Amino acid sequence: MRTQTKETRDKLTPQMALDLLREGNHRFQNNIKAHRDLLEQVNITADGQYPFAAILSCIDSRTSAELIFDQGLGDIFSIRIAGNVLNEDILGSMEFACKLAGSKLIVVMGHSACGAVRGACEGARLGHLSGLLSKIQPSIEAVKESGDAAGDEFIHRVAEDNVARVVEEIRSRSDVIDDMIAKGEVGIVGAMYSVTSGAIEFQEMHCGVPA
Repeated sequence: MRTQTKETRDKLTPQMALDLLREGNHRFQNNIKAHRDLLEQVNITADGQYPFAAILSCIDSRTSAELIFDQGLGDIFSIRIAGNVLNEDILGSMEFACKLAGSKLIVVMGHSACGAVRGACEGARLGHLSGLLSKIQPSIEAVKESGDAAGDEFIHRVAEDNVARVVEEIRSRSDVIDDMIAKGEVGIVGAMYSVTSGAIEFQEMHCGVPA
């Protein structure tokens, strides 16, 4: 399987980009890895890159986006931070990926058994980590208000809410990205990865219809 070129990437719609990720995760779950000559991809991408998606995920060692979506060199931008939370630098990176580098899709991917989410739920405090975990607090409060989850289920619900909240926050905080979404140039979607099955469950994709 060859890496993306400018021509192949530019022909993709946000839905087609999402379909490529779905297909890649299906291969991953079934242990059918696409054949790639990585050294050839090094040579192909030496003079430029044309990733079709930008994926914000957790730093958890089990959630490497390139592996679980079965993508190669030059195919995706991978943005990783504990708890897949959002900050100004990540927003700027997404604006670069979409507006300047041409990516067609943003994915915000949380996962089951997330240590960062558990730490936030349990009130963990540690140096700079405390500020990071505070970004998950709105989701903790939202799930508490629903009052229908406890234990591990509560933590999982917080992780899901955090993903949806970050998707909305990206749109509300970045006029650049929100405008591209409204025009149908870029899609944005939340997702949850299962560390036990390797499967990804996607939320509804946000993408306007081009005029």
